[in-house]
Amino acid sequence: MLTCDVIMLQAKKGKKGPGEKGKGAGKGAGRMNGHHQENGMENVMLFEVVRLGKSAMQSVVDDWIESYKHDRDVALLDLINFFIQCSGCKGVVTGEMFRNMQNSEIIRKMTEEFDEDSGDYPLTMAGPQWKKFKSSFCEFIGVLVRQCQYSIIYDEYMMDTVISLLTGLSDSQVRAFRHTSTLAAMKLMTALVNVALNLSINMDNTQRQYEAERNKMIGKRANDRLELLLQKRKELQENQDEIENMMNAIFKGVFVHRYRDAIAEIRAICIEEIGVWMKMYSDAFLNDSYLKYVGWTMHDKQGEVRLKCLTALQGLYHNRELNAKLELFTSRFKDRIVSMTLDKEYDVAVQAIKLLTLVLHSSDEVLTAEDCESVYHLVYSAHRPVAVAAGEFLFKKLFSHRDPEDDSMPKRRGRQSVNANLIKTAVFFFLESELHEHAAYLVDSMWDCAAEILKDWECMISLLLDEPLPGEEALTDRQETALIEIMLCTIRQAAECHPPVGRGTGKRVRPDATRIGQPLKTDPWFHTLPVYSVDAEKVTNLLQLPQFFDLEIYTTGRLEKHLDSLLRQIREIVEKHTDTDVLEACSKTYHALCNEEFTIFNRVDIARSQLLDEQVDKFNRLLEDFLQEGEDPDEDDAYQVLSTLKRITAFHNAHDLSKWDLFTSNYKLLNTGIENGDMPEQIVIHALQCTHYVILWSLAKVSEGTSKKEDMLTLRKQMRAFCLMCQRYLTSVNTAVKEQAFTILCDLLLIFSHQIISGGREALEPLVYTPEASLQSDLLNFILDHVFIDQDEDSNNGQQDDEASKIEALHKRRNLLAAYCKLIIYNVVEMNTGADIFKQYMRYYNDYGDIIKETMSKTRQIDKIQCAKTLILSLQQLFNEMLSDLGPSFDRSSSAFCGIKELARRFSLTFGLDQLKTREAIAMLHKDGIEFAFKEPNPQGEGHPPLNLAFLDILSEFSSKLMRQDKRTVHMYLERFMTFQMALQREDCWLPLISYRNSLQAGGDDDTMSVVSGISSRGSSVRSKKAKPATGKRKLPEEESSSSSTEVWMNREQSMQTPIMMPSPHLTSTIMREPKRLRPEESYMGVYTMTPDQQQQHTHPQTPQQQQERAMNYAKLRSNLQHAIRRGTGLMEDDEEPIVEDVMMSSEGRIEDLNEGMDFDTMDIDLPPSKNRRERSELKPDFFDPASIMDESVLGVPMF
Repeated sequence: MLTCDVIMLQAKKGKKGPGEKGKGAGKGAGRMNGHHQENGMENVMLFEVVRLGKSAMQSVVDDWIESYKHDRDVALLDLINFFIQCSGCKGVVTGEMFRNMQNSEIIRKMTEEFDEDSGDYPLTMAGPQWKKFKSSFCEFIGVLVRQCQYSIIYDEYMMDTVISLLTGLSDSQVRAFRHTSTLAAMKLMTALVNVALNLSINMDNTQRQYEAERNKMIGKRANDRLELLLQKRKELQENQDEIENMMNAIFKGVFVHRYRDAIAEIRAICIEEIGVWMKMYSDAFLNDSYLKYVGWTMHDKQGEVRLKCLTALQGLYHNRELNAKLELFTSRFKDRIVSMTLDKEYDVAVQAIKLLTLVLHSSDEVLTAEDCESVYHLVYSAHRPVAVAAGEFLFKKLFSHRDPEDDSMPKRRGRQSVNANLIKTAVFFFLESELHEHAAYLVDSMWDCAAEILKDWECMISLLLDEPLPGEEALTDRQETALIEIMLCTIRQAAECHPPVGRGTGKRVRPDATRIGQPLKTDPWFHTLPVYSVDAEKVTNLLQLPQFFDLEIYTTGRLEKHLDSLLRQIREIVEKHTDTDVLEACSKTYHALCNEEFTIFNRVDIARSQLLDEQVDKFNRLLEDFLQEGEDPDEDDAYQVLSTLKRITAFHNAHDLSKWDLFTSNYKLLNTGIENGDMPEQIVIHALQCTHYVILWSLAKVSEGTSKKEDMLTLRKQMRAFCLMCQRYLTSVNTAVKEQAFTILCDLLLIFSHQIISGGREALEPLVYTPEASLQSDLLNFILDHVFIDQDEDSNNGQQDDEASKIEALHKRRNLLAAYCKLIIYNVVEMNTGADIFKQYMRYYNDYGDIIKETMSKTRQIDKIQCAKTLILSLQQLFNEMLSDLGPSFDRSSSAFCGIKELARRFSLTFGLDQLKTREAIAMLHKDGIEFAFKEPNPQGEGHPPLNLAFLDILSEFSSKLMRQDKRTVHMYLERFMTFQMALQREDCWLPLISYRNSLQAGGDDDTMSVVSGISSRGSSVRSKKAKPATGKRKLPEEESSSSSTEVWMNREQSMQTPIMMPSPHLTSTIMREPKRLRPEESYMGVYTMTPDQQQQHTHPQTPQQQQERAMNYAKLRSNLQHAIRRGTGLMEDDEEPIVEDVMMSSEGRIEDLNEGMDFDTMDIDLPPSKNRRERSELKPDFFDPASIMDESVLGVPMF
């Protein structure tokens, strides 16, 4: 049996070192000398065969073996060059190099042959020709070892050379070498593990044969056979020692270093293969000495590596026979696996849940209740694969345990079926999870694994209708509600065959997607309606079921009596209930039944018309009496009017009630409410909604093109009158009424805007309605008064203390703001009205930041210049508000001013990095800002700054978005507003003007550096000169500075500099200038003034020795820079940084945690090579000790 120690091949007796060559190396020297091209062609042929993957790999390997038997040096050279070329290297190892150079020298030579222009190599290249390269490459290595396993791999030459080469390549700093050689070494190790497994099986068989022969009587015992068996066992033992030494060399030389490589792909390869070893040869590898590497790497920072850890462990936990060997590992790393169910990478989270499901399958006692609960709640995850995996875990834990008696008993139906208890378990879990609005998510999560239970609707209906069995507890009211909701979700899932809203994209129609008809045939579901007709929540869910049924079954199954019974029950529910949800469910059910494609249409249509005739007649009669009562209406009459109006409104949402002329009665009701001012709130709200439906159904009829001209004129008149009515209700004292009127107004203005004639509907142009200025103002004032308020101010009958009510109120306000922002985006209202919205961006960022930001983005797409003018207008409004509050002599460090400046910075960031696209908009923004700053002169005279001058400090936040030539143009425009005295002022009150001018002049000649960088060192100048092209090679057209976009607001006269102006000094950087030596006083001229002491300090003469030292330092710097540039192509990597703690778990705290309570001795993984098999087998194993991979033997070799 293999042990986990590693013995390097070079130390085995009779073997050569990695840099030495056997005597056979010289046999083919004459043939190889001078034949680099020939060997290269053979190598290319081998590489091309593997790359294309079209030939049978076994025949390719057999040809190579024949070549090796003929001349092993030539064949080995071909194989070496094959690995080199598979790494993407263009170099070729010659026979001379193979004989006389060490592996490290060969690798160094090959490194120089790399094409540094590209970082791609075969394993990372894209395209159809490289699609199968990796699989062919791995297959080649596996077939090579399999075909050589009986002779060649034991010749102490071929495997020694290959392993030595791959070990050296895996330690290279070149990623291509490291990646390719690690993959090759790991696949080579996997193939050797398979060989070792076969040897172990043969040894066991030989041992059994030997024991059987030896136990025979002396007379029947065959001594010759015993000797042959002993000889065979000895040979197998020697071969296994050889294979073990090879595997130890690969494990020690490659895996221990590369499983923590800087490249995630390399780490993933190592973990994937060690999982294969442990699964393939569990007796040798499935112990804690190897499992610890997988456990540590579960903390890797890259998701793909963590994913490989989980998939490797799944292969182990899937085999129950291996569970005993995984007990200690499970106890150590169970918490980490549980935490990975919440991994930020969804693929990792899914595999972590599947792994826990396998752990649960192996033993119920491993996972605690807390561990299971952390997985249970994931059935409500928005990511469907995670939810489905959690559903399988939940099913395995709660639903897969059945009594053996249930399987032996005959099949029962209904409440006595086996699924009854499981359905009740699902109800209990749903209620305990306290996420009562997410039953659809629970059903979708368990649909793939528990469909048989979830589709047992007969059992569900039986649980609702039948009496409980003796000794069985009846369902509570809450449990019945949950069961009805689950039944509705399961029927919807079976009929629509797509995940609920928010989980998955689009519909996933399955082949078995059919309408549900089974509940109608067996136990009609509508028998539940009379039972639960009083409960609004239950009957609402039950009424939705016919939407998912195959309604033709009423005709084909001769169930017309059931249909009549259903229609009668729905009518009774409509007359009994006033709850909006119940009435809307009835309306949708009628809509589903009133499909002209069904033969039941006429029967249902008659029933619907009778119901609506009665309700409309009743409404008109009640309304007439109600309006005649005047200012003191009776409460009972008001309730009757409201109940009837609710029913009509609910049906008008899904059905066309135009023939009943509801507009007149509703408009009369609304007009009376305006005149009297005492109309009940709910009556007004439903009257507004009903009238809104009347307008929309009339528009739908007109849009079909079959209506008369009089219908369009009537619609136009009714729509405008209704909009005026809604505008009047915006001033109502009742908040709910105002919100309803506002929402309807926004919808109507958007529907009847200029967008209505798009798509070839020019005939509807008379219906286009543009809101007047007064209406736009009322809408804006409503937003400012009801949306941009503090949470405490929004009181709703004292219920705002409830957190849920606060969230719902915020959601309502967000909808109101979104409705108004749509009017801005679609150009229904003036864009400049958005200034009052934009200025609230910072203050209400948490509540409405996403809506306001999206509005700004959409408006910029429509009109960049107008959007910029709106942004600057919002800043001006805030500035004026601040002046009115603080006065003209405010402190610029105040929170109000800093808030406006921060808002300007946020606005500036929204313009992006492409200055060319926003050039005109930014220029116009600066123009409006400058005009605003100088708009209000100071009453104290010209010697004092204008009242709005501090606004230039805010405007400077946008200076960085100006192009270089535009900065000059804006600066010239600024000078038109300045006087000679202003340019000379240096008091604090003039600092906004000074800072704004500096922001325009900084980078006026070179906008690549700031003022501070102008005093950068000479070393910085040298680096910049090398890294960037000379400025003289590319010039921006200076003549464009006063043209193109700026022609909008700058003419020829404006582009001239004012004669009386004294230009401020340009503060530019020296970084792009020639690196000539400047005198200290010259290098700081125009930036800082220097005292005589400072000048004397900076003018000490340098000795020749100091000058020589500086020249040498400069030469070293130049050499280092050139070397760094050569290495900056992506192939050469600086891999000296260790992997973060997530990968290595190398912190002392984690080491102590892992080793806490462990009584095992720590073994050194780098054992001396002189240990024989007996000594190795006596060593104690290494259990989860991270220090074992941090010993000197490992760290002595470059990690990456």
